[in-house]
Amino acid sequence: MPAARRALPLRLLDALLFSSAWLALAAAAQTAVALRQVPAGGGVAGRHLVVLVFAATLVTYNLDAALPFKYRLPPGTSGRKNWQQRHRPALLALAIGAGLTDVYLLLTDGWVRFLPLLLPLTALAVGYSWPVLRWRGRWRAIREVPLLKVFLIAGVWTAVTGGLPALALHEPLTSVQGLLAQRFCLVTGLAIVFDIRDYSRDRAAGLRTFPVVLGVGGAQAVAVGFVVAAAAVGLLRGGAPLAVLLPTALAAAVILAAQETRGDYFFALLTDGVLLVQAAAYFVL
Repeated sequence: MPAARRALPLRLLDALLFSSAWLALAAAAQTAVALRQVPAGGGVAGRHLVVLVFAATLVTYNLDAALPFKYRLPPGTSGRKNWQQRHRPALLALAIGAGLTDVYLLLTDGWVRFLPLLLPLTALAVGYSWPVLRWRGRWRAIREVPLLKVFLIAGVWTAVTGGLPALALHEPLTSVQGLLAQRFCLVTGLAIVFDIRDYSRDRAAGLRTFPVVLGVGGAQAVAVGFVVAAAAVGLLRGGAPLAVLLPTALAAAVILAAQETRGDYFFALLTDGVLLVQAAAYFVL
């Protein structure tokens, strides 16, 4: 259906999901959960960090969506890619605005002293899609290293939404090591879902992801194993059983239902939404 004829609620939903605002909300919510569990609490520094992480997520994912080589590729049957190609100038403007917000917060909140830690995270985020590694005669993105993609995503997400809150409140990382382990396992499991979405494309491109190596069923088993591990860590940390098990059950259901033929809303709304549900569970239950 042409975009002009879609109902306003669907157009707004497309903008929320495909501009990565929904994902940025999930990152901000996960950061807020981490701040709540740091002994020093949040305060102004915590609130600023939530905004910083929200904006940084918008920068990272919208720059990735607006990459020149992706803009030249046909969108195929993906409504997400079609929307992103049609709104590329808006995505770039959103990324620039979010980037300026991050620069302001980094300078005014004294994050410059953490540049030795922030620069490697930035390099990993940029190198995820940009060709920065010379391997087998050509330049490749980090995501092309066999089986590394999901661990790279989980590592960066864990460091940003779990490690930065500890740094912002001058707490040692050992104070949140259980949280970091739990988050890494959960995000790894959910990241495998997106490899299932890209299964045929990655196989054709020669990318060795979990679904390509193990098949979709094998990848689902590995993903469920990671979210179960996340739940075990959460319970060992003393989390409320319902707050731990409810998001785990939802994550497992999404993983087991994942197929590359699922629509864009399944992956963008439900899979990323698990992170929001988990965050909400910690605040409500």
